[in-house]
Amino acid sequence: MKTLQEIQAEVVEDFSMYDEWLDKYEYLIDLGHRLEPFPEELKTEDRLIKGCQSRVWLDTVVDGDRLFFRADSDAIITKGIISLLIGVYSGRTAREIAEDDFSFIGQLGLRENLSPTRAGGLASMIDTIRRTAQKYV
Repeated sequence: MKTLQEIQAEVVEDFSMYDEWLDKYEYLIDLGHRLEPFPEELKTEDRLIKGCQSRVWLDTVVDGDRLFFRADSDAIITKGIISLLIGVYSGRTAREIAEDDFSFIGQLGLRENLSPTRAGGLASMIDTIRRTAQKYV
């Protein structure tokens, strides 16, 4: 199994293949399309991530010391962003996630190239994933 840092490095490398931000947005959209279908019955208020302009649902399943995430959003770019995050963190231990600094996001340049509302949503997604992991450490 790859380490968290190896997976993050792969994401940074994948992102760096694209020079233009339009292409990076297309990559995010593609990630969103690859998300497994999210059951309608899980689209509940308690699974909504607070602080996102669009609606983002995050469901967590705990298996031993590992957390598995499923997510969905009603906005396509946001769906790609949450897909990227769960692709990195789903299946990791709660301790790995809680202790991670999420610095690979800075290497992607996402915050600087998103609208202020989407950047705020990204921060809320990261915070929700981190807080969820901290509950299980």
